Amino acid sequence: MLIIRLQRVGKKNQPSYRIILAEKTYPVQGKFIEILGNYNPRLKTKVFKKERLLYWISKGAQKSPTVHNLLVSEKIIEGPKVKAWTPKKKKKIEGEVAPVEAPVSTPAAEKQSVEKTEAPAKEVKEEKTEAVAETTKEEKAVDTE
Repeated sequence: MLIIRLQRVGKKNQPSYRIILAEKTYPVQGKFIEILGNYNPRLKTKVFKKERLLYWISKGAQKSPTVHNLLVSEKIIEGPKVKAWTPKKKKKIEGEVAPVEAPVSTPAAEKQSVEKTEAPAKEVKEEKTEAVAETTKEEKAVDTE
């Protein structure tokens, strides 16, 4: 099956594309049958060999979504544009739990929470010291008898 697609040519950070006709199974940067035009997104230049494009489309060559949209914008073919790009979905690993976001806290809220946690600890210490004092008084009373 033949496909009309873009082949990147150009320097790093300076993309420029050829519009080529190639076998669908061939690598993008690999062997191609014919160059049908070029596209430079930086300079916004588009050059198409309209007759050859229409010939190959009539022979059953498929168009990539991006090439289809370029041809529609240049009015070489008619029809609506298609969605050419979708963002990748984040993969979820099985057994992994999504992180829970902690609520945003202010310094005043942190002080209050610290005071709340410290207060019961002091009460427990006081209760223990009272209990220890009572047991020592009872032991002394037993020893003196």
